[in-house]
Amino acid sequence: MKRLPTALLLGLLGSLSPLSGHAGQAAAGFSGEPAVKAFIVSMHEQYGFDIAHLTRQFAAIQPNATVLRAIRPPAEPAKQRSWQRYRQRFVNPRRVEGGQRFWNEHGAILQRAEAIYGVPPEIIVAIIGVETEYGQNMGSFGVLEALASLAFHYPPRADFFRGELEQFLLMARENGVSPLEIKGSYAGAIGIPQFMPSSQRRYAVDFDGDDRIDLRRSTTDAIGSVGRFLQQHGWQKGAPVAVPARLNGDPAALLAEGIKPALTVRQLEARGVVVAADDDADRPAALIDLVTPDEATEYWLGFDNFYVITRYNRSSFYAMSVFQLAEALREVRDNRLSARP
Repeated sequence: MKRLPTALLLGLLGSLSPLSGHAGQAAAGFSGEPAVKAFIVSMHEQYGFDIAHLTRQFAAIQPNATVLRAIRPPAEPAKQRSWQRYRQRFVNPRRVEGGQRFWNEHGAILQRAEAIYGVPPEIIVAIIGVETEYGQNMGSFGVLEALASLAFHYPPRADFFRGELEQFLLMARENGVSPLEIKGSYAGAIGIPQFMPSSQRRYAVDFDGDDRIDLRRSTTDAIGSVGRFLQQHGWQKGAPVAVPARLNGDPAALLAEGIKPALTVRQLEARGVVVAADDDADRPAALIDLVTPDEATEYWLGFDNFYVITRYNRSSFYAMSVFQLAEALREVRDNRLSARP
């Protein structure tokens, strides 16, 4: 079928707005914005979305000030960044106990995910624990409104969020769900494992075999999807994640190398890094600094598996919290199992 020229489509789209002027723009929600009109036309041209239907959906939402406040970085990030404060939010008795219950309830599924993807249960449990406290806090923002707010009213990352908005609309259509019904985080992350729409379409799996992927209601799908995400990003079965380190000298040059492992442990030791054991002397690693104001900085060596966790959330604080929660979960579970008669 021959498509109409873009200029004509935009003209037709404008005629769908029932009101004009400032009051009309408010009543039409997002659909009255020129950039949104162009986006709707693009979705029609690329993917065959119905213009009138999509316009009505965007008319039902409007820029969300809470989302836009939440996405902005702190006014003084250097003063507010604290590893110890961050760690206490996620590595604490409540999440450890919640993780034990989650592991007990879903142990067979976690074992199956480990067999298929090579990711140990404690890592999958820890990610879900950090992300949503085992599915308890999946977010209450309308995902369509959140992503549109960021795509069209947050210039620093507009391109990224427009891409996620596109992927979200495709995902909703594929799953036969109205995009207005889906709730998630202020950044548009969805479900028990908090996948962004592009990650859900690329990495999520139907792990419970019901012929649909549902990360909001199926814990089984969530577990399998976390395992597959990590495996697809290079998780190495049985390999270490991170080890504590000390440093002789100025860390600036090594930290400037970034968190992707590039130098071997032996090379790092030659540049002043001290680790307790050299079993992994030939394994690539990166120097990780965990800063807390008015306290000594913690240093670790992060291996490839540490870097893989940062693909989930590109923060060394996040990856270390996942790793340390996973270690605590494994230790408690092992102790309880060994104590059984």
